[in-house]
Amino acid sequence: MASTDLPVLAIVPGDPTGIGPEQTARLLSEGRMRGIARLVVVGDRRVLEMGAKQAGVTLDLRLYASPRAVDWKAPGIPLVDLGNMDPKALPTGVSDPVAGKLTGDTLARAVDFAKAGEVDGITFAPLNKQAMFKGGWKFPDEHKMFAHLLDHKGNFSEMNVLEGQWMTRVTSHVSLRTAIDQVNFDSICRALELADKTMRQAGIDTPRIAVAALNPHAGEGGLFGTEEIDFIRPAVEHMKEKGIACEGPFPSDTVYLKAFSGQYDSVLAMYHDQGQIATKLKGFNKGVTITAGLDTVFTTPAHGTAFDIVGKGIADIGAFESAIRLAAQVASRKKVFEREEAGLVA
Repeated sequence: MASTDLPVLAIVPGDPTGIGPEQTARLLSEGRMRGIARLVVVGDRRVLEMGAKQAGVTLDLRLYASPRAVDWKAPGIPLVDLGNMDPKALPTGVSDPVAGKLTGDTLARAVDFAKAGEVDGITFAPLNKQAMFKGGWKFPDEHKMFAHLLDHKGNFSEMNVLEGQWMTRVTSHVSLRTAIDQVNFDSICRALELADKTMRQAGIDTPRIAVAALNPHAGEGGLFGTEEIDFIRPAVEHMKEKGIACEGPFPSDTVYLKAFSGQYDSVLAMYHDQGQIATKLKGFNKGVTITAGLDTVFTTPAHGTAFDIVGKGIADIGAFESAIRLAAQVASRKKVFEREEAGLVA
């Protein structure tokens, strides 16, 4: 693929009090993503310089007013310097509302560039949800913030990707009590539709989805609860009739063994921790989170800000690299789909 055909991705360094800046600096200095996507950093130059110092690397930065202005043939790392965040005025290794607000502001500028068609996707380093919320971005997670900024009205959710396995869920960042109330026939059908569509967009022609049960032993025939009988299995059968390759419900303590052995491409969990525990045990520093269902591609490492190791220069960048690869893959295929729909591809 010619360099001019590579998707343009905005890279956001994440929460400045966490490991994001040093991860971003190390990733950019190594330059391994040059054949994957055209990367332009959206953030504050001072944050990147701090990250470079923490990581023990040097960066050749070239400043531009916007992603559209970047000369991709010129040397150096393209940076849109927002000048909005002085890391010297912020703490290190702790959750901070001011840092949270500024992180949200920076992401919002990247979203503006996406809405203007200047970038094909956004990959961001780890952020802190509590800091952003306390800083004024009153959303339980960044995915709902992105949907708000994009004025998105349809279905959307985050998915976790680890070594080819796609993990999704019916409910997400809500209390367990609320999650149980939100699990129903319609929400399961919507989640299966979204998972199937997102994986197809990523290049899996016929995604195989295993559906987890809600209750122990999948309800044991109604002995431990009837949700599997009342609406989980009916939802699975209904979506199977609509052409989605889904099966279940399977007991949640064994369904991931089936998926990780290669029998399925994805597991649909009923609630957040049901899937996250299994996924993070499989590979905590390898997973990627993608926001499914939105017009803009968003990816990020599935791990957090790792406040306990900030500034030590040991933060792993494997998941960050995987996040960029996934964003580039989905953004590239999205362009092809859009051209096909417009009749520009035979």
